Amino acid sequence: MTSDTYKGSCICGSISYEITGELRAFPHCHCRRCRKATGTGHASNVILKPHTARFIKGEELVHTYKVPDAERFRTAFCANCGSPMPKWLPDMSLAVIPAGSLDSHPALKPSGRIFYDSKADWSCDTSDLPLWPEYPQ
Repeated sequence: MTSDTYKGSCICGSISYEITGELRAFPHCHCRRCRKATGTGHASNVILKPHTARFIKGEELVHTYKVPDAERFRTAFCANCGSPMPKWLPDMSLAVIPAGSLDSHPALKPSGRIFYDSKADWSCDTSDLPLWPEYPQ
């Protein structure tokens, strides 16, 4: 685990935040709700203690949605551009930071895949896929 300071923001720049402290985990979550929330095969989140994260600008633009039948699952996003934003789960004593919203790379490498039994068949295939530095022509 590592302790450092990181900044993050939404895609339109209306919201910015800072996290300082010990990064506890960096899981890729494959649950159905995370896939729906991100529109991808998994959510990549940095987990840390809640008092280590704060909004610097635009906190009033952070909207949240709690799934009615979920005990804890909620999303947080920018009201202007829809970018996923940090969320605090005080009942679990943690903050969940969407890794893609960080403006720099965390010092912690991904720590594993959670809810992998829920993985979409098309997601995170272990076969060799072609790689492109930019969008292929």
